[in-house]
Amino acid sequence: MACDDLPPKPDPDDDVFEVCPVARAFEIVGSKWRLTVLRSLHLYGEQRFSELQETTTADSTTLSRVLENLEDQDLVTRRLEDRPIATYYDLTERGKSLTGVFDEFEEWAFEHTAAEMPAVELPE
Repeated sequence: MACDDLPPKPDPDDDVFEVCPVARAFEIVGSKWRLTVLRSLHLYGEQRFSELQETTTADSTTLSRVLENLEDQDLVTRRLEDRPIATYYDLTERGKSLTGVFDEFEEWAFEHTAAEMPAVELPE
């Protein structure tokens, strides 16, 4: 990116979440539990609430709050089944659009942090 292409520096009185697109994005998806739930749905696809508890290790109160928040952000959808009674969660199209972000961020984490590649092959 050429210097002429750079956006202007923010005014010190500006709210960083309004002027920085990365900060805005992290405001939506950037909590530990939101990222964990989104990644679990990204890796394993649609899951029941109990399955999400297993794959994320979140307690039920935290998971309920996070799923509600992600639904409000149009990142996760909830599907109810009558027989047997079950609730399923999956990524919306907006949530699925994070796939490339997760792949790139995971690659960065393995290269630049103490994160280790998993010993098992993750689903595609």
